[in-house]
Amino acid sequence: MSTGSWENNVRKVVPYTPGEQPKEKVIKLNTNENPYPPSPKVKRILDEYNCDKMRLYPDPDATVLVDAIAERYNVKPSQVFVGVGSDDVISVAFLTFFNSEKPVLFPDITYSFYDVWADVYRIPFVQKPLTADFKIDPADYKCENGGIIFPNPNAPTGCEESLSMIEDIVKANPDSVVIIDEAYVDFGAESALSLIDKYENLLVIQTFSKSRSMAGMRIGYAIGSEKLIKYMNDVKFSINSYTMTPLTQLCGAEAIKDEEYFVSTVKKIVETREYSKKKLAELGFEFTDSKSNFIFASHKSKPASEIFAALKEKKIFVRYWNKPRINNHLRITVGTPEEMDELFAALKEILK
Repeated sequence: MSTGSWENNVRKVVPYTPGEQPKEKVIKLNTNENPYPPSPKVKRILDEYNCDKMRLYPDPDATVLVDAIAERYNVKPSQVFVGVGSDDVISVAFLTFFNSEKPVLFPDITYSFYDVWADVYRIPFVQKPLTADFKIDPADYKCENGGIIFPNPNAPTGCEESLSMIEDIVKANPDSVVIIDEAYVDFGAESALSLIDKYENLLVIQTFSKSRSMAGMRIGYAIGSEKLIKYMNDVKFSINSYTMTPLTQLCGAEAIKDEEYFVSTVKKIVETREYSKKKLAELGFEFTDSKSNFIFASHKSKPASEIFAALKEKKIFVRYWNKPRINNHLRITVGTPEEMDELFAALKEILK
């Protein structure tokens, strides 16, 4: 086979590593999926959908979904951007707003896709270290930068930052776009959506994957000023106008309209999370005060890597990173009460 220098022009990156998706039957507490099904209204759409419509291109504006999101949050449709999961939304936001030679800022312990996007899009970045208790120091974000992004609550720590601290950072950065990634906000944190009419440079991103039980359908959205959303749509329509199927749009619209089901599901997860904190403490674990649908825990005497491996042998999957500062922590998704009790029984045996 002939060889050439074509590989010199390949964009080489270290890809994001998602949580393991086992093919066998396990207790799966490693990817922060919702343990409950989506709204029954979603099932009705799936049961009644006319598959003949699949031969047609979808509405590129996703009007039915955008309108439903706008109504739910009392904003204009022109303030809403939708994408194929919040990963797609964040990716478009990186392409759209992080375009200067100044570095983008985000925490050193955070969603591990941020540095991957920055790398693949050739965006300079600086990771600001969280404090010893895994919190953001707002002073770190009051400097020259090409943009700012961080989750609230943070992943994988579950820690919530106050709305006043977020506003402090946004106010200090009028010349760059500040993105708050609120994938887990519905489980107990305060959203920054109340600030979007006050700050033109603030973008808030949320998802249907966690609190609305639709990770497999891939729906994410951003809310911000009309100007921000227009710029994002300009980039999106320059890449691929038809990103979301008609079926996905309809299911998403029905899911966000079913407020009663949404509230009840979130309530069950929060109650199980708080119960799980007590059980983990009894077993000798320490953890942050999670405001998400997972718990970030370390044991007082047994290394996280050993617990992770022992749980996996028992077909219980949690998330572990062999990375500085967090290599003695496990991220444990909140499952059903029955799943969590199986976890605690396994942990009790492992820790004997």
